[in-house]
Amino acid sequence: MFEKFDWMTGRYQEIGEAISQPGILADTDQYQKLLKEHASLQPAVNAYTEYQVTLSQLAQAREMLEQPDFAEMAQEELDTLTERKKTQENELKLLLLPKDPDDDRNVVVEIRQGAGGDEAALFGALLLRMYTRYAERQRFRLEPVSYNITELGGVKEAVFNIRGVGVYSRLKYESGVHRVQRVPSTESAGRIHTSTCTVAVLPEVEDVEINIAPGDLRIDVYRSTGHGGQCINTTDSAVRITHLPTGLVVTCQDEKSQIKNRAKAMMVLKSRLYQKLRDEKDAVYAANRRGQIGTGDRSERIRTYNFPQGRVTDHRIGLTLYRIDDVMDGDLDELIESLTLAEQAEKLKVFGEQG
Repeated sequence: MFEKFDWMTGRYQEIGEAISQPGILADTDQYQKLLKEHASLQPAVNAYTEYQVTLSQLAQAREMLEQPDFAEMAQEELDTLTERKKTQENELKLLLLPKDPDDDRNVVVEIRQGAGGDEAALFGALLLRMYTRYAERQRFRLEPVSYNITELGGVKEAVFNIRGVGVYSRLKYESGVHRVQRVPSTESAGRIHTSTCTVAVLPEVEDVEINIAPGDLRIDVYRSTGHGGQCINTTDSAVRITHLPTGLVVTCQDEKSQIKNRAKAMMVLKSRLYQKLRDEKDAVYAANRRGQIGTGDRSERIRTYNFPQGRVTDHRIGLTLYRIDDVMDGDLDELIESLTLAEQAEKLKVFGEQG
């Protein structure tokens, strides 16, 4: 393990010297590439430097332990430093874990009504609000792409972008079936109903990463409509793009400009195609994702929101929180951080077996 950190430290110093050279400064692309690599190495180098300091302090404490006048104080210092060393070694192992290459990307989020009819669509609207509030709390930027709103204000389908630093690393755990248990406002007998929505979080990709042949697309334009079919645009600004080889269909009518709607729809299509390629490349991930998202049936779920009991349960890690109002208001940090820690623990377990 430490050989890797020695190499990273050497490479970090090498890049630091290189980026000050006139030849590199003149080559903008090379300079930016090296700068990015330098920044990516910095957390590991800093952690390893702190670990080396701890090792040095441990050696000094052991020397003091041999001096009777300082033995008691040295033992206390030794105990503290030994614990710190253990913690730092775990942190170093985490830094060596393979990082998801998509973690720093922006995302496309898709919410779709599942089982439960109108109540499922109303739950979809709650999920849309939850992610909107989460984006606001994190100071991420949310941009609508296409919303299909019902007469009652529910969401049959919502597609939107969320942009910010490390968005995918935070929201990738949201993919799957979300289940709600509550008494609908239309239920006169007070019975609890169970409904579902599916959520998909896709990493957004750059144009250069997915090339689509023009002949593989069918592009249709039509007039945008508002709630309940109310006309909100008298021009053919809405866009529907069909990718013929895969049958993927994307629509966008959020913007009044056909050009802007087309650009947004193409971005979503490329993200879906990228996800499809990623799934095919990584069979384990593909099976995982299919298992999480499923069909939207009531029996499949990653998380349950039980309003009568005021609880939210994430079934993947067995975590239950009794503060449903906070969660629905976008306070997802505890859920996301717990899922992140669980994934890291699993990776560390594999790391230890391989080591």
